[in-house]
Amino acid sequence: MSRLKQTLSQRQTLSPQQVLQASILQLNVANLEQKILDELENNPVLEQDESQEEEMVDTESAEVDYEEDPDEYEPANIYDNVRSNDRDIPVAEQVDFVEGLVRQLDSFTLSDWERAIAEELLWNLDENGYLAVDLVLIADRYDRTNEEVNHVLEKVQQLDPPGIAAKDLQDCLLIQMKGREQTLAYQVVLNYFGDFANHRYESIQLNMNISKDSLGEIIEEITHLNPRPGEGKIGSGTETVIPDLLAVQREGDWVVIVNDSWIPDLNLSNEYVTLLNQKDIARETQKYLKEKYDSANWFIQAIQQRRHTLTAVLETIINKQPAFFNGNIESLVPMKLQDIASEINMDISTISRSTRGKYVETPYGIFELKSFFTEGYTLEDGEEVSTKTIKDLLKKLIYNENKDSPFTDTDLAKKLKDGGFPVARRTVAKYREQLNLPVARLRRQLTQ
Repeated sequence: MSRLKQTLSQRQTLSPQQVLQASILQLNVANLEQKILDELENNPVLEQDESQEEEMVDTESAEVDYEEDPDEYEPANIYDNVRSNDRDIPVAEQVDFVEGLVRQLDSFTLSDWERAIAEELLWNLDENGYLAVDLVLIADRYDRTNEEVNHVLEKVQQLDPPGIAAKDLQDCLLIQMKGREQTLAYQVVLNYFGDFANHRYESIQLNMNISKDSLGEIIEEITHLNPRPGEGKIGSGTETVIPDLLAVQREGDWVVIVNDSWIPDLNLSNEYVTLLNQKDIARETQKYLKEKYDSANWFIQAIQQRRHTLTAVLETIINKQPAFFNGNIESLVPMKLQDIASEINMDISTISRSTRGKYVETPYGIFELKSFFTEGYTLEDGEEVSTKTIKDLLKKLIYNENKDSPFTDTDLAKKLKDGGFPVARRTVAKYREQLNLPVARLRRQLTQ
């Protein structure tokens, strides 16, 4: 029976149209514009609407008036003279490499949530190709256990180039040496990495009882591995962020605008459609035109679906975060991707693609959609608060502490409890580490 079940197990396959929709959805507005231009160049059946007039952007009237009717202005007009410090947000400059990694996931049999987490991990690689996100945060965002997230990470770490998505240099080297666990080189990286990294070769030789020649071969083998599998392939700089969405208040209600008004309207070429319908057309020509026709038609539908999905996602976020959108931007309630997915009856992977790398402009500033999703912490009275609220308080306590006598984690836990947030010391330590804030002893040393 188990063999029969294994035989009947199917790999989740997507149609070309579904693959295109997923690809278009995950693009931010800048990359979408480039994708459209590329498609217009490569597909003769796809054409820009000739009736669409190109208008020069008046940069002298750049600020958005949030009180006016949102239908009376072009969102593209707002991006030159707005506060530049709000715009310089780190985003990936070279997405082709990561998109290639995402496509490699098709070789695995992944459930919807596994695929969503795998893509999330890949879009959170640093410029060296290392994992740049805490797995605890991923687990909470997708409502999964740490073990389940680690299982997905192990799949991701099988992608090419070897060593991608490692947690650190040691992990990166061990991943590349998979299958060579019995070699001396593997044992050095596993058991004596500190000595190797600090060139304490004599210590390695002594502990492993090996000759200088063997040690030399081990060093050569390890140094031929790639310590930075993402170097030169993943951008690490900053670029101007253009929000994908605008949240505008009109007559007391929030209106969501997809910010793609300057993107050309697309049509199917009447000339090529007429040619396709001719009976005396050559078979090869007809096949070519049919493929281009389907591709163009799916492309237009994918753009329309993107607008619909992004609008639905942000409208639901607004409904679930009323305090934030009423001006109290420090008050986020705990919310997971699954909450949005369930509300609008979409897959969690769709919500993940909709929020990753997408920004919304509000009257209070620009925010990444992912920032609205936060962990929840249950207080003693049963009330659940966002961990972002607790972390913000924690940062404030540490930044305002006496630098000559900084608070210990126990002190911080007591301060939070006095403020109405009874949090365990170990939880304080976890949040402090996630904020990249050192322990009290090191904070004291840093000020001396």
